[in-house]
Amino acid sequence: MPELNTFLANKLQQRQQENALRRLTHNSQLIDFTSNDYLGLAHSEKLFQQIHEKVSTLPHLNGATGSRLLSGNSGYTEQVEQKLAKIFKAEAALIFNSGYAANQAVLSCIPQKGDTIIYDELAHACIRDGARLSFANHFSFRHNDLEDLEKKMKQASGRIFIAVESYYSMDGDICPLKELVSLTDQYQAHVIIDEAHSTGVIGREGSGLSVSQNLQDKLDVRIYTFGKAMGCHGACVAGSKTLIDFLINFARPFIFTTAMPLHSIAAIDCSFDYLRQNTELQHVLQQKKELFVSLGKKQNLRLMNSSTQIQGVILPGNEQVKALSMHLRTRGYDIRPILSPTVPKGSERLRICLHTYNSDQEITSLVNDLASKA
Repeated sequence: MPELNTFLANKLQQRQQENALRRLTHNSQLIDFTSNDYLGLAHSEKLFQQIHEKVSTLPHLNGATGSRLLSGNSGYTEQVEQKLAKIFKAEAALIFNSGYAANQAVLSCIPQKGDTIIYDELAHACIRDGARLSFANHFSFRHNDLEDLEKKMKQASGRIFIAVESYYSMDGDICPLKELVSLTDQYQAHVIIDEAHSTGVIGREGSGLSVSQNLQDKLDVRIYTFGKAMGCHGACVAGSKTLIDFLINFARPFIFTTAMPLHSIAAIDCSFDYLRQNTELQHVLQQKKELFVSLGKKQNLRLMNSSTQIQGVILPGNEQVKALSMHLRTRGYDIRPILSPTVPKGSERLRICLHTYNSDQEITSLVNDLASKA
């Protein structure tokens, strides 16, 4: 044990020397420009009450009691899955405990030995981890670079799986989905798309990027996450009935984990009802993003090339970007620095998430404070 602690301490010291040590913090009194609660649903008291009312009509269980394949399934869970399938225009949907688990499940069990997974270099860690757990070959292509992707596909063996995100969480840019589908059709490649940061913020009823572009039938696997704009927790995989049956039988993160409790299922159910009743939230979020970008350009901030609610100001160097983040905290803003190695060295940035509840004055004041220091 002492030897292990020494090893762990040395690794932490190395991270400290690189000025990249992570720590847990909480800043409930600061103005939120860092959370993924883009539409404000996690903070909605009205939605909270609707969830409470729904839960009161369900069996009074504190937990799911087991995995879905044992005692943890329910008619209500299956009903919500059918509802999600309709929203995402799919034959079927399967709920997972998180987007991380859903991505890991899909990538680890569907591609087989001799197949090839090619993922965008900026894809989330869960996509990378799922690929590593697979017996398939796996490597990355340059971010949103379809020429590089085509070169990699020409080198691939077996069935080819392309893993991308709709909105990228660190840069806030968008996958060129139509062009991607056109290219992958030529090579009969299978597309897996993670819609984590587009779920809720775009598309009818929050159906995400692929449905908004009417491309859902061109994509083999779609993953939707509910812990961001939808304000609750969990995720689902949407696709064919055969896909869902396969995951039920072969996806270890689904088979061997306790199911989500009914109150979490109710939260998913109610959050989509709430968004359907408050579709203007998507337009409000778009207006907040446009205001930030317009003001940032006027102040000559070094903005990321993003057209989504995820914005960023480049400030190379971990020390420099951490210092600016701390300064902004003293000014009342909760904005986190994104450090290398999470992003490549030289591209360290402040990640700024915009929300429907950020006032125009708060956004204007933030840009002015950034301009005075960045």
